[in-house]
Amino acid sequence: MTIFGRLFNATVENPEVPISSANIVELFGGEKVDAGVTVDEVKSLGLSAVWCAVTLLAGTIGSLPLHAYRESEGAGRVKLTSGRAAALLSNPHPDMTPMELWEVVVGHLLLWGNAYLWKGEDQLGRLREFWPIHPGRVRAGRASDGTKVYSIDGEAFADREILHIPGFGYDGVCGVSPVRAARQGLGLAMAAEKFGAKLFGSGSLATGILQTEQRLDAGQADQIQARWQAKRAGLENAHSTIVLDSGAKWTQLTIPPEDAQFLQSRAFQISEIARMFRVPPHMLMDTDKSTSWGTGIEQQSIGFVTYTLRPWLVRIEQRLSRVIRPEAAYAHFSVEGLLRGDSKQRADFYREMWSLGAFNTDDILALEERPPVPDGKGQVRYRPLNFGLLGTADDTTGAPADA
Repeated sequence: MTIFGRLFNATVENPEVPISSANIVELFGGEKVDAGVTVDEVKSLGLSAVWCAVTLLAGTIGSLPLHAYRESEGAGRVKLTSGRAAALLSNPHPDMTPMELWEVVVGHLLLWGNAYLWKGEDQLGRLREFWPIHPGRVRAGRASDGTKVYSIDGEAFADREILHIPGFGYDGVCGVSPVRAARQGLGLAMAAEKFGAKLFGSGSLATGILQTEQRLDAGQADQIQARWQAKRAGLENAHSTIVLDSGAKWTQLTIPPEDAQFLQSRAFQISEIARMFRVPPHMLMDTDKSTSWGTGIEQQSIGFVTYTLRPWLVRIEQRLSRVIRPEAAYAHFSVEGLLRGDSKQRADFYREMWSLGAFNTDDILALEERPPVPDGKGQVRYRPLNFGLLGTADDTTGAPADA
């Protein structure tokens, strides 16, 4: 059987392929919690806050530029534009785009706590591509010699064949599924959704009661109800005056306390899910609470990148760097675009860095994604006239810093 047959043709109906315990839980509806509902990674996406958080993080990380770099003496970090490492990161899958691949990888990490990719090699045994594998199909462990081993639908795979990116865990092998860890809170949110659907779907929330002093049969009651609806329904009858006769009385109904508590519980669950994924509530479209990271978009973006995105980015970068290290390269996501402030803030920052000689003109143009100055004229760095090395008779004629 070919490697693709081993990876992608196995089915749970095949008696030759044993079903792992993780698959059993998923196949039979997940794990039942105290709220009376079953919770698993796929069902949790039915909660709008979970869907929003997962797609936000996966989409943001998947859209970030990912490049291979090498440290060069005297030149610092140099981006590689050719070679196997650069080719792999720019085109990591024969069918999926880089955005699609890393979006799937991050989605697996956020829901299952682990991401697995099969490492496809060329005829010379060189790494050429990555193929994502559903985490529910994989079991990971350690052999007697300490190396990792994997079982995919019962088929054994060596550590050199699989790129495993684990999330937070406590055994040094696998990450913990955030959904399983927070299953009680998610189960409560799912139960609240189910309760609300039944409450509003049954039509039990009547707006009021129309009472009369007369005893009515079914036909008379239906006739009065139809006349009442005709007088009140539609935009043209909004805020109109209703005249009641024969001792009729209208009583407006309010939401019962237990139903109002249900609405508050739903709002609280959004905060719980935001806390679970470390996403600020306003990014889940919950604008009732202000962020504690500052009022400006720059402070909010820095907080999101630093405390939410960065741990995931570092996990992926470090694992990728291990497989491309034969070229003395490392992988790095570019987050500069997420950290941009408004145009005035950027202009002030660039002016300060340029005046100190830390940036040249081409550096600034590159950050703004614009072409460099022709003929290398943008490579010159300048320094202030009154700057010099302490303890020396350094020249202060204002010569270029590179001179």
